[in-house]
Amino acid sequence: MTDARRFASATERNRGPILEVLRGILPAEGLVLEIASGTGEHVVHFAAALPQLAFQPSDPDPDNRASIVAWIGHSGVANVRAPIDLDAAAARWTIDPRPAAILCINMVHISPWTATLGLMRNAGVALPSGGTLYLYGAFKRGGVHTAPSNVAFDEGLRARNPEWGVRDLEAVIEVAATAGLVLADTIEMPANNLSIVLRRS
Repeated sequence: MTDARRFASATERNRGPILEVLRGILPAEGLVLEIASGTGEHVVHFAAALPQLAFQPSDPDPDNRASIVAWIGHSGVANVRAPIDLDAAAARWTIDPRPAAILCINMVHISPWTATLGLMRNAGVALPSGGTLYLYGAFKRGGVHTAPSNVAFDEGLRARNPEWGVRDLEAVIEVAATAGLVLADTIEMPANNLSIVLRRS
């Protein structure tokens, strides 16, 4: 039998620090929607550590969805739903039930800006008052990269796709505000990454 699991090298390094942040910001119960779940390694790790929550992974790539299904089966977690086909940039998401929180890890820089616009617009509609949108990744601050390694990272992304790239944090926060999402916290993370916590006003 073929193992459909995919592996992302950064996941093993960052899932622990991300989980520690999530422990402090996620609700006590409810559904957590993950946008651009990728391989599925993150969602099963979080679900195993936070059994009181239900997790809904999503990804527009069918191979990633197959990997997520394989990771769910391999991990044995019971609180992760089957992945859904969801494009962050879609005009409107169809999510049932309404999520209590939304996670989006390492998508904002590895996608066109339209994906971030769609993420904010849809999260602003989907989240309840006080609901959390959590972002993780590399960001510029004040238009400036936070480390030389992020300069090289940004150049590599743009070489792969001119629509990709490390975003200005201030631009992301401004777009979020138009959707009723207010910055609650910015947390320094390992490897020059940031955790961004937004709340639905």
